[in-house]
Amino acid sequence: MGRACLSLGGNLEPERHLRAAIAALEARFPGALVSRIYRARAVGFDGADFLNAAAVIDSDLDAYALDAWLHALEDAHGRDRSGPRFGDRTLDLDLVLYDDLVLDGPGHLRLPRPELRHAFVLRPLAEIAPEIVEPLSRRTLAELWAGSPERDTPMTPVAL
Repeated sequence: MGRACLSLGGNLEPERHLRAAIAALEARFPGALVSRIYRARAVGFDGADFLNAAAVIDSDLDAYALDAWLHALEDAHGRDRSGPRFGDRTLDLDLVLYDDLVLDGPGHLRLPRPELRHAFVLRPLAEIAPEIVEPLSRRTLAELWAGSPERDTPMTPVAL
């Protein structure tokens, strides 16, 4: 079993897609710990606000298989990968940390995921798993969040 930290988000019908993604995670990975949902501005492009959350799961899948499972779930929710890298999306599920793995895998699989530096990923993860250590800096998620230059980024909690 590996412990995985995930980032969840979307800005096209995000309530519907996040609700379904969280249900799928909880069904496949019993005991999944899911953060609050936050509304935040799009990063890297002009678009509708995103709803973002995080989850921590214990997975029987290795990092590659888990990444493939997350992609399949995105695809099942109409994720369109034909547009620009930074753009609107129904669902964006990223493997951010997996135990203490550091790797550059095939496609976009990179651990730790570089987006961990952004408030929309780091804040919800630090809230639900403050003790998890990021393997490159050897700092906990709570320490990373406390020192984040994005601490003042506006993020509003929302209910699904």
